[in-house]
Amino acid sequence: MRIKRALLSVSDKTGIVEFAKSLTRLGIEIIATDRTANLLHENGIPVKRVEEVTGFPEILNGRVKTLHPGIHAALLSIHDKEMHRKQLKEHGIIPIDMLVVNLYPFKETISKSCDMQDAIENIDVGGPAMIRAASKNFQDVVVVISTKQYPEILEELEKTGDIGYEKRKAMAFEAFRVTSDYDALIYEYLIGETERFPQLLSLRYENPKMLRYGENPSQDAALYKELIRKGSCITNAKKIQGKKLSFNNILDMDAALSLIREFKRPTVAIIKHTNPSGIASSDELIEAYRKAYACDEYSAFGSIVAVNRMVDKETAEEMSRMFIEGIVAPSFRDEAMKILSRKKNLRILELNMDEIPERRFSFRQVSGGLLVQTPNTKPLGEDDMKVVTEKKPTNEELNSLLFAWKVVKHVRSNAIVLAKDEHTVGIGAGQPSRIDSVRIAIWKAGENSAGSVLASDAFFPFRDSIDAAAEAEIKAIIQPGGSIRDEECIRAADEHGIAMIFTGIRCFKH
Repeated sequence: MRIKRALLSVSDKTGIVEFAKSLTRLGIEIIATDRTANLLHENGIPVKRVEEVTGFPEILNGRVKTLHPGIHAALLSIHDKEMHRKQLKEHGIIPIDMLVVNLYPFKETISKSCDMQDAIENIDVGGPAMIRAASKNFQDVVVVISTKQYPEILEELEKTGDIGYEKRKAMAFEAFRVTSDYDALIYEYLIGETERFPQLLSLRYENPKMLRYGENPSQDAALYKELIRKGSCITNAKKIQGKKLSFNNILDMDAALSLIREFKRPTVAIIKHTNPSGIASSDELIEAYRKAYACDEYSAFGSIVAVNRMVDKETAEEMSRMFIEGIVAPSFRDEAMKILSRKKNLRILELNMDEIPERRFSFRQVSGGLLVQTPNTKPLGEDDMKVVTEKKPTNEELNSLLFAWKVVKHVRSNAIVLAKDEHTVGIGAGQPSRIDSVRIAIWKAGENSAGSVLASDAFFPFRDSIDAAAEAEIKAIIQPGGSIRDEECIRAADEHGIAMIFTGIRCFKH
């Protein structure tokens, strides 16, 4: 038998007693660090403590226990190298053939509320050092870094008394990945917000979940999860029913969540190709849904719907009347699920809308690099709003303008949103010219444009958009301002009796 001696030092002790018993039964001598040794001893498993091997006690509250030549030489020695065998013999060191280690729970610690000291105490030093040593010497040392690996290791040992070369190599590679992720996580935590854009941007994601397909059926796609996930997000939503999610489904659901988190009242957002086709807030969810749907009934076909309240029977009945790709909500009443479950392919996800965190960065991949920016979350305060026209908006118009402003940030540029009260009536998105977006929004609104307000994600380069708004009987406008033709646009608004507010904040979404 090649494996004669194993060192066990585990923070997560799940299954370690059973694993150690099996190693002992196979005639493998066990060495262990203090707490692991205590657990094994309590369960009647013969174990030698690390300090018996090193001749040096654990010190500094366990910060130093395996950082010793008696351990690292035993892990790094090449067994068939004469010089290594001779030097080990001179120093009374016996080789270690298997290392079983899992690391201090740094990720789990910082995922919860913790102070800096708690985080620091959960930075493992000896564990990664041993893993790297054993992984470097994988031809002679088997490195086990996960409780999930115990069954397969025992199965192979039972059959052959050893672990094959390819398996050893694969486990070593996996171990290097784990230590790499561990170090990157520590770096990202410690650097925190001290550098707005860190010199090294380490993006680590895990557990890829294969999606139905990518943007098109000919493309493969997967959804990776962030290593640290705080709060609710699309990657940890609970899927209740429906077909497998596609790349586009995920994009649309994430866009819906980004939009709906802007609102506190019962709100419904209907999303198509990452753009809202309609959004509304109301005292009752059913009314919010009806108003959001009425904004653009054609575009709502095949959409994603997000709501920030429990879905009731009435709302479910309304939703079931059209083809929807998916619904995201905090929860669903039993009678609502009975209705929605009749559509077996309908994707239904549950997600706590109260815990959606703000992102630190948003990313766009480009050839040879990555564009990184802070998210567009700047709130619009009273000091930001400047009435620039002779006519001031009424209180009712102001409420509608603020609603429209929250929505326009989530529409592809050039973006125009028409709203009444707290619901959209027309949306123009993604046009190369702003006037075309204005015309599309007015066309979609139809007669509902009369008496509505307009939000624009950037300034108007010409007065033509103001003239078009006046012709559609739009009563007030909110826009960033900043054009060389601002005065011309203000004069146009005054000519038509339209109130206009400048925010000084542009909110493009390319």
